[in-house]
Amino acid sequence: MTGRIRRALRGLAIATAALVLSACTGLPTTGDVQPGIPLGASPEGQDFLPLASGPVDGAGPAAIVEGFMEAAITPADNWNTARSFLTPELASTWRPNTGVSIDVSSATRSFTSSVEDDDAAEEGDTADVRVAFDQVASVDATGAYSEAFGASNSAFVVELTDGQWRIAEAPDGVVIDEARFSRVYDDYALQYFDQTWERLVPDVRWFPRRATVATTIAQSLIGGAPSPWLDPAVQSAFPQEVQLARDSVPINQDRIADVALNEAAVGLDPTTLARMRTQLQSTLIAAGVQIDQVRFTVDGRPLEAGVVEVVTDKADPGSLVLKDGTFGMLVGGEITPIPGVTDQILNAGQPVTAIDVSVDSSHAAVQLIDGHVWLAGEDGFNELDDRSSLVRPSMDPYEYTWSVPSNAPAALQAIGSDVAPQTIAGAWPDASSVSAIRVSADGARVAAVVVIGGERWIVISAVIRDESGLPTELGPTEPLAQLDGGAIGLVWLGADRLGLLTDPADRMVVTQVVGGPGTFEVAPTGAVSIAGARAATGLRVLGAEGAVFARTGSAWSESISGVSVLATRAGH
Repeated sequence: MTGRIRRALRGLAIATAALVLSACTGLPTTGDVQPGIPLGASPEGQDFLPLASGPVDGAGPAAIVEGFMEAAITPADNWNTARSFLTPELASTWRPNTGVSIDVSSATRSFTSSVEDDDAAEEGDTADVRVAFDQVASVDATGAYSEAFGASNSAFVVELTDGQWRIAEAPDGVVIDEARFSRVYDDYALQYFDQTWERLVPDVRWFPRRATVATTIAQSLIGGAPSPWLDPAVQSAFPQEVQLARDSVPINQDRIADVALNEAAVGLDPTTLARMRTQLQSTLIAAGVQIDQVRFTVDGRPLEAGVVEVVTDKADPGSLVLKDGTFGMLVGGEITPIPGVTDQILNAGQPVTAIDVSVDSSHAAVQLIDGHVWLAGEDGFNELDDRSSLVRPSMDPYEYTWSVPSNAPAALQAIGSDVAPQTIAGAWPDASSVSAIRVSADGARVAAVVVIGGERWIVISAVIRDESGLPTELGPTEPLAQLDGGAIGLVWLGADRLGLLTDPADRMVVTQVVGGPGTFEVAPTGAVSIAGARAATGLRVLGAEGAVFARTGSAWSESISGVSVLATRAGH
């Protein structure tokens, strides 16, 4: 088990609860009003942020640096507490928003000073202080998170001024231990349009939890760009020349976010304006900001901007199961067959090992015990892929079935109902094997578990499609988390989280943020497969004895027994 996983297990109970609370929320499709409170607490409502203290009178150089680093947990007033440890000159130029280094623990930091804290000092004396810490992750200036293991250090110059030691030279950015990182920072999913302008795709960023988060989000979306790995599959409605006209996004008592834009926004066509509003409004609502609508203004004059319809993930009605000679949707203890699909599966002629049902339930990708992949639907039961060592198939929202041999990642194919395979270029070029793949509900991303350089990783890539929706290429491989051991199931839990069932003897369910840390919990005894849902709370697990388990609070409860296959739905 990797060090990362061991550290995650120590904080299992707290971290898992936090992820459940911050699961994906719905996005608006039409109209102005968005009533109700989204799942998860509003950033403006946080009242449990940790507080740091200012400098202690007479503290020595090392203690001042230690207090300064500790003050990173209090971002209020632009890290005013941390600035109190700095000289006035440095306090006016220090930039905490350039990035975050996340270390194992504040208790493991090592401070080395050229002047001991209890040494006598005279006015104007200086001290060099070096801090060593074990880094596990980082957040860059755009809010993008990535794992980054290794020893790190920072250098400070502390000087004695007016009888007190204060920091005169310090690196920009802050250092926070991983146990408190998620209490100071939260994940916010910036929304971008896919290549068709029909779907919104999340791009997770991490920002400090504070009342001005609406401004931070607007600045990042309007003046920024998608993450490099996601960029090939998405686009922003905001033209490059359109910028915020002021560094604030006030929200009035009618829950309207007033977004002031520069003159470049004048004269934009109605479709562009509607897409701009939809993109920002959806981002703010998904982030938990309590608004009903966004209003654009230029020089105080409102811009008429409507909204555009976007395709949203359908409701999650229940489990899809194969049980006692029937297959279909389990609702209220009854299994409802799927027309055109159920009969084809039941007449497959071989035991079924995996089923992935399309978004509209018109088709299902089926893997039989011989490993071959078939397509079941009203037009028959057609073989799609007869190659050996195939992983479980994954259908995308365009009804292409994705299939790949575990020992040949570059041989990834997308196969339509016409049974014509399309080889997808750029599929994990550095990987030697792949054990699981899963296409997102928006069709713009594909997650996988691959082995690269002898190490097993959860990775994500953008999906590039042609004008007809046919996937033709994958973007760069973005590593999310390293694993120790295999994976026997990979699913989506909402739009920006993955669920993974690990293969070691102590089987675990991993909840991995796409662009953030993961959490781990013990799976039900004998777990053999996993099914996703629109949110982490809808995750289901199949045990070896045929029992399907669902989460009830922080525990697992059995919902049905006698199931031979727990099926999945495209995008989940």
